[in-house]
Amino acid sequence: MAKLYFRYGAMGSSKTANALMVEYNYFERGKKALLVKPRLDSRDGDYIIRSRMGLEKEGILLENLAKMEDKEIRQYDCIIVDEAQFASKAQIEFLVHIVDDLAVPVICYGLRTDFRREFFEGSLWLMAWADVIEEIKTVCWCGKAATCNARIGEDGRMIQAGEQILMGGNDRYTALCRKHHRQGNLGPKPA
Repeated sequence: MAKLYFRYGAMGSSKTANALMVEYNYFERGKKALLVKPRLDSRDGDYIIRSRMGLEKEGILLENLAKMEDKEIRQYDCIIVDEAQFASKAQIEFLVHIVDDLAVPVICYGLRTDFRREFFEGSLWLMAWADVIEEIKTVCWCGKAATCNARIGEDGRMIQAGEQILMGGNDRYTALCRKHHRQGNLGPKPA
């Protein structure tokens, strides 16, 4: 039975690397998995899905997946969606259709919450509708579980207000435990 999976984690928890490894595992077993990402994530180009570790592969846009006919989608053994937090409610509903009506499993990777600890639209609906919800863990500078995403300003300090979406990597974000996120404590400065 096909399921909708939501595998979430804070920034730097290797979500994209996991997505790429799952796609490769399908390939190794002679199966077809389709890598997908929302158009909003254009940091590495429209179709490239790239991890911070340097792993990368070409995929398609979530917006184009929604235009595919059901028979085209059924050719895949799995759909893997990276940066799923950027999906709309309607796009998550379409992923539910793929699972429930086409019997194709969908594995979504993304952030659960933004830098203010508020849900993204895609994450909210994945938390509501996913059959399986799994956390991909990473750690705060203090060693505790990092569950929060901190946005870093130009001055090197934590920002707690602003637009929900601002693309960036290690230069703009870091993962913190809830205590240090609440305190705005990014940890000791590197020497």
